[in-house]
Amino acid sequence: MDTKTKFNPPNIQNNIDFKSYLFKIISYWKLFLVTIVISLIIAKFMNGYKQKRYSLSTMISVKEENNPLFSTGTNIAFNWGGASDEIETIKVILKSRSHNEKVVKKLNFFISYLKEGRYRKEDVYGYVPFNIDLKTNKPQLYNKLIELEITGENTYKLSFNLNETNTNRLITYDTNSISQYTFKNTTFSKEFEAGEELKTDFLNFTLTKNSEFVIGEKYFISFGSFDGTVGAYRNISVNAVTDGASLLTLSMSGANKKRLEAYLNATVEVLEEDKQEQKILYARKTKKYIDELFVKEKDSLNKIEKEIGAYKQVNNIFDLSFEGNQVYEEIIALEKEKKELLEYNDYLKNLRNYILTHNKYSEGIPVPALVTIQDGKIAEEIAILIQKSSLKETIKNTVTDNHPSLKKLNTEISIAKNNIIENILTLTTINKNRLSKIQKRLSVTNSKLKKLPVREQGLLKYQRNYEMSEANYNYLKQKSYEAGTAIAANVSDVKVIDKARDLGQGPNYPRPKFNYMVGLMMGIVIPLFYIIVREILDNKIHTAEEIQNNYTIPVLGVVGRNQGKNNLAVFDRPKSSVSESFRAIRSNIQFLFKNAQKDESKTLILTSSVSGEGKTMISINMATVFALSGKKTVLIGLDLRKPKIYDDFDLTNDVGVVNHLINQKTLDEIIIPTKIPNLDVILSGPIPPNPSELLLNETADKMIKSLKERYDYVIIDTPPVGLVSDALELFKYGDAILYVIRQNYSEKGMMKMIDDKYKNKEVTNISYVLNDFSIKNKYGYGYSYGYGYGYGYGYGYGKYGYGYHENEEKKGFFKRIIDFFIPKK
Repeated sequence: MDTKTKFNPPNIQNNIDFKSYLFKIISYWKLFLVTIVISLIIAKFMNGYKQKRYSLSTMISVKEENNPLFSTGTNIAFNWGGASDEIETIKVILKSRSHNEKVVKKLNFFISYLKEGRYRKEDVYGYVPFNIDLKTNKPQLYNKLIELEITGENTYKLSFNLNETNTNRLITYDTNSISQYTFKNTTFSKEFEAGEELKTDFLNFTLTKNSEFVIGEKYFISFGSFDGTVGAYRNISVNAVTDGASLLTLSMSGANKKRLEAYLNATVEVLEEDKQEQKILYARKTKKYIDELFVKEKDSLNKIEKEIGAYKQVNNIFDLSFEGNQVYEEIIALEKEKKELLEYNDYLKNLRNYILTHNKYSEGIPVPALVTIQDGKIAEEIAILIQKSSLKETIKNTVTDNHPSLKKLNTEISIAKNNIIENILTLTTINKNRLSKIQKRLSVTNSKLKKLPVREQGLLKYQRNYEMSEANYNYLKQKSYEAGTAIAANVSDVKVIDKARDLGQGPNYPRPKFNYMVGLMMGIVIPLFYIIVREILDNKIHTAEEIQNNYTIPVLGVVGRNQGKNNLAVFDRPKSSVSESFRAIRSNIQFLFKNAQKDESKTLILTSSVSGEGKTMISINMATVFALSGKKTVLIGLDLRKPKIYDDFDLTNDVGVVNHLINQKTLDEIIIPTKIPNLDVILSGPIPPNPSELLLNETADKMIKSLKERYDYVIIDTPPVGLVSDALELFKYGDAILYVIRQNYSEKGMMKMIDDKYKNKEVTNISYVLNDFSIKNKYGYGYSYGYGYGYGYGYGYGKYGYGYHENEEKKGFFKRIIDFFIPKK
């Protein structure tokens, strides 16, 4: 073989033949055709078979509205009546089961109105000329499709079929209970008039007309699961319009716009009603309690008034003296102040006990309904505590205990609690001092009282009781008025900005033109992308022609894919095409040995770029073909870092070259005969820490020299040159070098280093061997390179090679179908 050539390969990265790629893309026309047809079929399915879905929305404003007529100290209805984080609360409420149960009950959405469509029964709620007024306290036929046929201007017929057992379940919606009912017949069919109340054991409703009946029209009604219906409508989407804003957008998607419109508007109405009722609930309870106290105080006042009148008549005293009036006014003022302080201290005590004994503060926290707040800071801290506690209850079910936001809330709640406790202790201490002073002043006033005449003292006592009772009476009357005014003047926190409305919106899904366009594009893009990924981005070696076009080193031969369980292809399957490939290489390699004397021992070195390219397999089988030709051959495993040869010969790697190179074993002790005639092997042995240094010492030179004296052929399996430099150091021993490249595995740039050395004449007598070659691929032109491309890989392989080779791979039916649409590389 002429190892010198004038071929100058172009740069691999710039060697892009656009014309070649265009023809490759065109060659995939079957794949394009199939994917386009499939994509358009899918688009048609999406357009025709998929149910149309619409989307409607409504916008509401959520802002806490307090009555400006009430001050912080007197507003008994709304100051602490709810969480201030209204937006988050509303979001949770709208998705809650209890709220959606109210909406479903209000709309009777568990009743399905259906009509036969082209592909399915379509939901026609809001488009039917009638409405079902259901008796929810009576049983109804459960989950049974009932046919409703219009038979006249005012009449309709109901009919349905039962199962073989004549039994069906009934549902009573008020109690949400299911029961079994056995029918006498397997079918039911009866005509009724619109407006007639239908009373049976299994159907109880009245059908009312909304518009004119069309005779012959058929509809279907069904009474479904209450819980299932509620669950289906809990997927309402609730989103803030902007961060920090009090505006919310409620949106839903479904197949029926009328149903969506009704549900969105009804859910806002129910929310509005509930929030308004919750808001005045505290005021209602407070007014009721105050009214009860008011009645008692009124009775007490009337009683005292009668006792005063009787006392005056009996004792003939009708007014106090000047001194008595002074004492009376002092006592009344002091008693009133004392009473207020004692009541407020009791409230502070109850508030402190509540905070210390509870972990939740969003509800039930004591509210000063009958006292005036002394320190506004307590009201502020309680408002903060309620707000943070409510927010914590909202998010704790969606995050873990270690979540930063929950930790922060716990810290803020703890701070608010401590601040309230500190303020309570401070106010309690102050009030105690004030009470002490008041008590002293009362003692002084009482001493003055004792100096008055006895009859005047008695009258003063009655008048003092009357004054205190009258003050309580007026105070309760004022509070009752405030609570009543708060209830009457209640303003909802929820306001509708935009109602949900059917304005003729088109379906969100599917969109016919868009789907066909996408289908066509996907039918082109998917195979094109597949080809681009497979062809343009592919950096693997596929053919011997690619090697010739891109590299200077010639190709010696091609080895087919080894289908055996081990690497002894030539020995185990001598009639296979793989075996013939090695015999062809054995013949061609003689051109590389032209510098060696005819009768001299010849050394063959095998290497590759990286591990996995089949270097060891080629080494074993090259040694085998030389041995089977009657030549005494030795195979040396000098890949000291990753030895593999021992496994194919069922040997252990305990002793080998390494032991000889470190003078532990003699050369004869490491030579192992094999079951293959004329073939001995020398394994690599234990993996050393310094393989490069071992291969460079004098012992290695002596070993190779001694082996050349004993054997006709010395085959050396070396490490990959792309990973370590050991193989380059061993090239000096070789009369010929085989560089193994694996089809669909070796990358194009891997051989650049060895090719540059060849061009610079640093390496000679070297050739490539393409391993693991399969002709059934996109580039399979039927190579016939004559001297080295493997027996059986030329033209006419299938017809004229029959009977010459065995163990060839046969493709099944499905494999051939796949290759028809997606050709291999």
